[in-house]
Amino acid sequence: MEDTRESPGRWASRRSGAGPRNWLIGAGFSLLLWTWPTYTTVWADPADPLGNKLLITGLTVLFFACYAVGPLYAWSRRKPEERVVAAAVVLVVLLVSNALVVLTLGLPGLWTWTFVACAAAMLPLPARWRTVSVFALAVGSLLLQSAGGQPEAGFMQASLVLSLGFMMMAFARQIQLRQQLEATRKDLAVAAVAAERDRMARDMHDILGHSLTVVAVKAELAGRLLEADPARAARELEDIEDLARGALADVRATVAGYRGVNVVSELAQARGALASAGIEADLPGSVDEVPAAHRELFGWVVREGVTNVVRHSRAARCRVTVSADGVQVDDDGAWRPALAVAAGASGGGRASSGGTGGPATSHWSGRGSGLDGLAERVRQAGGTLSTGPSELGGFRLTVVM
Repeated sequence: MEDTRESPGRWASRRSGAGPRNWLIGAGFSLLLWTWPTYTTVWADPADPLGNKLLITGLTVLFFACYAVGPLYAWSRRKPEERVVAAAVVLVVLLVSNALVVLTLGLPGLWTWTFVACAAAMLPLPARWRTVSVFALAVGSLLLQSAGGQPEAGFMQASLVLSLGFMMMAFARQIQLRQQLEATRKDLAVAAVAAERDRMARDMHDILGHSLTVVAVKAELAGRLLEADPARAARELEDIEDLARGALADVRATVAGYRGVNVVSELAQARGALASAGIEADLPGSVDEVPAAHRELFGWVVREGVTNVVRHSRAARCRVTVSADGVQVDDDGAWRPALAVAAGASGGGRASSGGTGGPATSHWSGRGSGLDGLAERVRQAGGTLSTGPSELGGFRLTVVM
């Protein structure tokens, strides 16, 4: 069955109710237009009994009441199945009330079939059902008018039923497409908010994760140096203050959406972070070959890779290799297969199998949220992220564009 969830009953605006109001106004004008043939056929004849006049008028008003309220009632149902059932009931009621008008008013009453066709075209029925209804009403008008000796009127009415019926179907379809467009715009707005939320989450993790890791390392070092080397401890505390201020500035810039990250500055920060942790740093002296389009992404890779080395590896050496189309971060700490699994599960990278290291430490017993965010960045940029054992004996993080 075709989807009938879109509701021309809420035509122009769900919130303002302009669509239902316009439909009711149109139905009122239709009733006014019908008052003239009703008057000339019934009330203008003095020989016609008053009771008959009142009966015909009452049936006519009843028909137009069904015509006005029926489609709105059908569209007020929330479930598509309920709408179809309600629409079928409304169509039957319209046909029955119309038949009563025809029986009492005669052939002039057949012109109300035009309004039935308009209502049928707007009901929440599958398009093929509405098409069949309009055609059936047109053929019925032609046959009945011809049987009454007015074939010309039959052709005229059939043409009117077809033209108005299909015009109303096209109008309903146009409004349906407009509603779908509005729904798509709302979905895109929600998706944009979700994407911005994800970006903020990734940036906050990457920024604070790196900065707080270095702060923790320097604070631990300063604590050990307080008695042995107070001057060095004071310098470490000054560095901690600078790092905290820098992290605060980065957070503010991230919230504003214009924080800049590049591989050159991240390599410089990585050198200081590794030195503070007592890890030998093997970093490139120049990255001029890196295209401008990749410098920000490679900066995030260096930041995340070095942060993980400082925080989790217990390594003595870290090597960062940067080329025009990729970044590789190696360490000689214990290889952590759980981290490889987490990176592979993130959707942006693939987990390498095998390895020579020992068991995973408790730090890596779950998914790596930092690598998840990094893998998503790499995927969006069209690259691949892979993890596995390093030839240095520890862990390797590789990003290739």
